[in-house]
Amino acid sequence: MIVAKQKPIDEIIKMVADCGKILVLGCNECVTVCEAGGKKEVGVLASALRMYFLNQGKEVVVDEHTLERQCDHEYLEEIRDIADKYDAILSLACGVGIQFTAEKYHDRPVYPGVNTCFLGATEQRGVWTERCQACGSCILAETGGICPVSRCAKRVMNGPCGGSSNGKCEISKDVDCAWQLIIDRLKALGRLEDYEKVMPLKDWSTDRAGGPRKVTKEEVMD
Repeated sequence: MIVAKQKPIDEIIKMVADCGKILVLGCNECVTVCEAGGKKEVGVLASALRMYFLNQGKEVVVDEHTLERQCDHEYLEEIRDIADKYDAILSLACGVGIQFTAEKYHDRPVYPGVNTCFLGATEQRGVWTERCQACGSCILAETGGICPVSRCAKRVMNGPCGGSSNGKCEISKDVDCAWQLIIDRLKALGRLEDYEKVMPLKDWSTDRAGGPRKVTKEEVMD
């Protein structure tokens, strides 16, 4: 899932300070799961903005709306009849949803209310860890299902590096060395000989790893 976190309120206020009518637009997908941009967060942020403007003695309308998805034309059409009533749309979707909303309603400023962080997994309630950088050239079959591109601080393709110590990364004693995890996993699978294979350096210049990227699902023939 895409993981995001809400921007500091001061940064958000600076973006919308000159607006008279603001639509805070949430998303029911990933940002709801990571508690950054769902209906609840939309309500909290909208209330905070109303309180701020009230304290400033400014009459500002702050409305709320949450779509099923902001990365889908169909759902974005739900605000077609109201979008032009606002000076700005404050989107709490991920970076993809924010950009898609801005393209759909190009005559309205669309501001980001969150910072999109990474593709991650839910470790526990309120804790998400990076697992994938969507590089477009997956090597998980060779590394026992553990990605060195996203989980190694140096993106080392043949590790571990000299900074690894006692199974931990040199950047922090709380961060597992990705390559130690790979070694342990390959050993558990009875594939430790695969660790001896030298993997080529990752080619970031190819169209698979570069951007902007596009994925098109092939039509299934009857």
